[in-house]
Amino acid sequence: MSETGDDDADWTVADPEPAGLDPTALAEAVAYAKAHETPPEQVAYDFSNTHPWNGDGPLGAALGPMPDRRGGPAGVVLHEGTPVVEWGDTLRVDHTFSVAKTFLSLLAGLAWDRGLIEALSDPVCEYVDDGGFDAEQNASITWAHLLHGTSEWEGTLFDRPDSVDRNRPVGREAADLGERGDRPLREPGTYWEYNDVRINRLALSLLRVWEKPLPRVLAHELMDPIGATRWEWHGYYNSDVRVNGTRMRSVSGGGHWGGGLWIAARDLARVGQLLLGRGEWEGNRLLSSEYVDWMTEPCPIEPGYGGLVWLNTENRWESAPESSYAALGYGRNVLWVDPENELVAVLRWLESDDGTSHVDGVLERLLGAL
Repeated sequence: MSETGDDDADWTVADPEPAGLDPTALAEAVAYAKAHETPPEQVAYDFSNTHPWNGDGPLGAALGPMPDRRGGPAGVVLHEGTPVVEWGDTLRVDHTFSVAKTFLSLLAGLAWDRGLIEALSDPVCEYVDDGGFDAEQNASITWAHLLHGTSEWEGTLFDRPDSVDRNRPVGREAADLGERGDRPLREPGTYWEYNDVRINRLALSLLRVWEKPLPRVLAHELMDPIGATRWEWHGYYNSDVRVNGTRMRSVSGGGHWGGGLWIAARDLARVGQLLLGRGEWEGNRLLSSEYVDWMTEPCPIEPGYGGLVWLNTENRWESAPESSYAALGYGRNVLWVDPENELVAVLRWLESDDGTSHVDGVLERLLGAL
């Protein structure tokens, strides 16, 4: 079933039929994914010169590194923790764009588990004293606001103002929005918006709390224990800060302006399996089940979104159970978790059209294999 080289000693793709899955239906899901690859005119293979996700004008200039190229369609499906099918190059360390946001949520959960954050309802200014939460607009922002996308944080971070992503048409109908940047701010907690400047503000705030680079925290706390070794997490060239006198780089929470999380499909599937286990991995508790439950509950004002994960509460994927959820990234990169059916799927580079994608087409065929 595997199309990759075998240099992952702990990874074996099992025959799906003894596990109760229909291999023909799985093959149809794979064929559908391959047939609906993100076309080059949407996302070019060559990343060296084309960065349409950055935006136009002077605020669209790249601030961080990018891979030279993206990969082709690839994916992994786990059933009850066992790989049952994979396709493409699942060992390639490839960009995931906004999938990185979910990793920031995991780091926030770890901070909460360790007592570095006492309550997600606490104002961030009680923990972070770098001027970013001094203004009246920002003083009441809580960790939950940042994780839910409802912070309405105002300011400029790493040469990018939050206004560059106001009225960003992600998770919203573009017809209902004004021009980018053309919107008065609301009270924190009362308006949901997909805003990468605010996500980067969360990343910096978590760096202040952990007092060590977030990739190092992620490796020690989660990735090393689950055997995930093929990944990188980058910041911007201008995102270095001082923490207790030591220079550290704050990571990017997406691929907006460069940087971001680059990871192999197999390792992304391992993270999905950790989430499916509600923070438990092979009998070891790495992240509290309470936090996984919190991050997968609907935001109070945006029922289709949780703690930096997309939920299926509004039937985003018609074929999937309501309890399923996903980390989504530009291009379409997907980490999908289905607790009801004990499934995890990583889908790389699926075509999008008019704000939709072919994710549900893959899921329909995948679930048809059960």
